[in-house]
Amino acid sequence: MADTIPLGQIANLKLSARPSAIFGSLLLWVGFTVLGWILFATPGNALLFGLLCTLLHWLSNLVHHFGHARAARRTGYPMTGVRAWFIFGQSLYPQDEPPLPGRIHIRRALGGPITSILLGFLAGVLALLFHPSASLAWWALIVVMLETWLLFGFGAFLPLGFTDGSTLLTWWGK
Repeated sequence: MADTIPLGQIANLKLSARPSAIFGSLLLWVGFTVLGWILFATPGNALLFGLLCTLLHWLSNLVHHFGHARAARRTGYPMTGVRAWFIFGQSLYPQDEPPLPGRIHIRRALGGPITSILLGFLAGVLALLFHPSASLAWWALIVVMLETWLLFGFGAFLPLGFTDGSTLLTWWGK
């Protein structure tokens, strides 16, 4: 199997995925389907909810990386692509990029979480518009709100080695 699967291009960013993103997507679909089964108790709605939430997960991930791309473009050192892996994504930069000062890395790293936190607020506002229906759309918006805040927003600040928090920790004060 190929090391990287090309997925096309959006906004001058080459999109690709590692094979682990297929496995991650299946895990997400199963997990969200189980949640859908608990919420809706019907197989059709549960499967649809699982698929919708999986697609929204990847859309949220892409929006997170568009935040990085916007910040990177504003620094004058733009991204070249986004690579999906497992349930995450990786911002890609030119291989021949010169050494950059810490403030550039910090500005680029902050773009993703800030965008994700704003997306979470937007999803929350939209969920308020659907409430109290407790419909499939309402629950999907709640999932997007929580996921963008906990995983792509505030969670991105955790220094786990592959997160924005690690980048910030590495370059803070340099």
